[in-house]
Order: sequence, then structure tokens, then C-alpha cells
Amino acid sequence: MLDVLTVDLQIACNETAQLPSQEDIECWVETVLVNESVNDAELSIRVVNTAESAELNGTYRQKHYATNVLSFPADLPEELDLPLLGDLAICADIVASEANAQGKPLQAHWAHMVIHGVLHLLGYDHINDDEATLMESLEVQLLKQLGFNDPYVWTIADECTTRDQQQ
Repeated sequence: MLDVLTVDLQIACNETAQLPSQEDIECWVETVLVNESVNDAELSIRVVNTAESAELNGTYRQKHYATNVLSFPADLPEELDLPLLGDLAICADIVASEANAQGKPLQAHWAHMVIHGVLHLLGYDHINDDEATLMESLEVQLLKQLGFNDPYVWTIADECTTRDQQQ
């Protein structure tokens, strides 16, 4: 069980009507942390527009485009015993656009992006195939606990559309 969770939610975009609630975000974060046996945690989640996402992605990853979620793990000296995990920047426009393009409920895609970002803050990555498989399986498991479908499974309609496009 989580003793203390502090999520500093910063809304820096105009898409507030489509955003999940603070309570939903905290629930998704808590699901990850409980699964990973983290007792105390503090993190910031900044919901940004495409311009800020592209700026952050360019500055910190040298990729000059907006992206769905960026994670910035805390890099504290070991002698500081603070529960600070780090920061996430999630682009509301990209999340909405991806959900629409992939035929997913917006809330489910938001949950996936928050979970994905928190796993990055905890040290998970998807640079190689083994890491990607582990991270994706954790995401699927956690989303299922929350009542969401596997974000990596295509529906028959998606498969037919893809097959038609390839012919």
C-alpha cells in the first residue's frame, strides 16, 4: 500500500475539456507504484501543447517534433533520501490525436500514457526488444487491472484496414 503520493498536476494547454481528472491520474500513478512496491512518491505531470512538447523533445532528445509523453527521472544524490520520482510532460493534442487514429477511448489512451511515463521514471525502458517486451507486458497488466483493454492488440477492423492499405 502506498503511504504518501503527491502528484503535482500542471495544465499548460487549452485542451482542458478532454483531460482526465486529477483523481484519475493519481489512480493510474498509484496503480503503477503499488505494483512496483513503492511506498512514497512525488512527481510532477505537466500537460503541454504541441509547441512545448516539440521544444522539450528537441532540447532533451534532439528530436524536433512533438511526442506523446516525455519522462525526466529525478537524478538526486544518494545521500538525499527523498521520494522524488521526476517529471512527465504529456502532450494533450498528441494523446487525443493518437487515440482517435487508433480507435481507442481517449481515457484509455491517457491511462496508458501516464502508466508508460511512470514506468520510465522507475527505470523501465524499451530500447531493446527484451526491455520493450517487459515494459509492454507491465503496461498491459496494469491497464487490465484498471479495466482498460490491451493497447497493443489490434481489432479485426484495424487488421482489415491495414491489410487493405498494404494491397
